[in-house]
Amino acid sequence: MFVSVVIPTYNRWPILEKCLEALEDQEFDSEFDGYEVVVVDDGSTDQTTLNLRNEAKRFPHVNLVQQEHAGPAEGRNKGVEMSRGDVIVFIDSDLVVTNSFLASHMKSLRRTWTSRKDKLCFTYGAVVNTSNFDNPTLERYKVRDISFAYFATGNVAIDRQVLESSGLFDTRFNLYGWEDLELGERLRLMGVEIVRCPKAIGYHWHPAFTLEQIPNLIRVERERARMGLIFYRKHPTFRVRLMIQFTWGHRILWELLTFGGLLNERTLRPLLACLIRRGLAGLAIEILRLPLNRIGVREIYREAAIQGLN
Repeated sequence: MFVSVVIPTYNRWPILEKCLEALEDQEFDSEFDGYEVVVVDDGSTDQTTLNLRNEAKRFPHVNLVQQEHAGPAEGRNKGVEMSRGDVIVFIDSDLVVTNSFLASHMKSLRRTWTSRKDKLCFTYGAVVNTSNFDNPTLERYKVRDISFAYFATGNVAIDRQVLESSGLFDTRFNLYGWEDLELGERLRLMGVEIVRCPKAIGYHWHPAFTLEQIPNLIRVERERARMGLIFYRKHPTFRVRLMIQFTWGHRILWELLTFGGLLNERTLRPLLACLIRRGLAGLAIEILRLPLNRIGVREIYREAAIQGLN
């Protein structure tokens, strides 16, 4: 069994370097035939490609693939196309894994294949969010790290043939969000089983929240809303409506919790700044999620009206 780890990346060299260092330190047993790491550089402008070429001896498992900036869906599809693995592992380029990461995925897959007598399953590892850049693996697993997503490409492993039979990622998802969960919906309809694999741990690094991030967070919410409607057009079900928050219940909820928008990114700014100064950036971002959710829900209804959806 040969494994291909597919990683799309865009302007993330400092954390990508840590990600690749961890992947070079994997422990495998004799039942596996080895692995490769397919890094798809999605048109980065931060010297990612140059650095990978200069550091090739440090990263002997890495195969570099380049493309014009087209988004992670296109990048993952290209990575699969250029890979050699019987099993495909997807992680993000800001994920730092433990040295038993790949072995844990493979053992869980093999065990499930044996019990099922087919390969219609994928393993879903644990993701721990952290802002500790120097030592991300020191972070503890927290309640807010729990994910109920069916298929999220931050940390999954799947048989190549099963993945390809699903049709891979829909490249119409060219902005932020939903391309992996939409593929997951197709896998679910194919009867592909999710297998939790808590020993395959990845530490998802992101910088500690600052006020300067707010405009980008608002942009992301609006992009996610637009991509959510592509998801809903493909799968017009109540299940997907709940996932993308395209219900009147969500609309009422976030209007109530923000007092009709009185609590917004501007009025909350002094409180957020105070929390950040006190070392409570995590609490600050959770509070900001109230108006961010309102922005996202309002955007999805605005776009739906333009597109004639209801």
